[in-house]
Amino acid sequence: MPRSLFIIVSVSLLLTHIAVEEVCATTITLYNKCTHPVWPGIQPGAGQPILNRGGGFKLLPTKSYHLKLPPSWSGRIWGRHGCSFDASGRGSCATGDCGGSLFCNGLGGAPPATLAEITLGHEQDFYDVSLVDGYNLGIALTPLKGKCRPAGCVSDLNMMCPVGLQVRSHDKRRVVACKSACSAFNSPRYCCTGRFGSPQSCKPTAYSRIFKAACPRAYSYAYDDPSSIATCTGGANYLLTFCPHPHH
Repeated sequence: MPRSLFIIVSVSLLLTHIAVEEVCATTITLYNKCTHPVWPGIQPGAGQPILNRGGGFKLLPTKSYHLKLPPSWSGRIWGRHGCSFDASGRGSCATGDCGGSLFCNGLGGAPPATLAEITLGHEQDFYDVSLVDGYNLGIALTPLKGKCRPAGCVSDLNMMCPVGLQVRSHDKRRVVACKSACSAFNSPRYCCTGRFGSPQSCKPTAYSRIFKAACPRAYSYAYDDPSSIATCTGGANYLLTFCPHPHH
């Protein structure tokens, strides 16, 4: 084969490969419907790449950001709020902080934080919104395809958080987050550990029932699987909305 033709064929194959990768890539659009800025944090699963140049950025109200997920990626996304960072990216957040940095760089958010979790499969995706680490912001995770059902916690749990779980602002005037019972009391019964470390022995509690009643499509405790985890087949894109409820 002449070298010029070989180069043309090689470039054509490369472009085809890139096009296939683009078609196969999953996009999550992060949309901030809150009245205040949100700093999304992104934590990859074990062995997965850190996305978005360090896994953290600022998202202003009414703004959106398109996040490309590689095939078979898994991880979690959450919203931080009340953040302040200097020019080097060092600082802190009132909720969801990840090591005092704008860029989470693989670290998770400090509880309490509402988590959106997703695992991309070759034929089927698995996703959920979890309150197992508590709640700070409402999140809705909606597949943009067919009959795949949404997951999320669209209620403002801070408005109904039991006193023993409340995290209050520095001036004590408002509740900025709601702890899980596990974080608040560190009890095996609430954490599903020790002799409570199985679906058979770890059952809903008064606290998890409050979470579940307010957010029936979110994980309320560790073994709340049947009504909480969702699946979608055929390669969907997703919309993740912070503060989906209009009262936020």
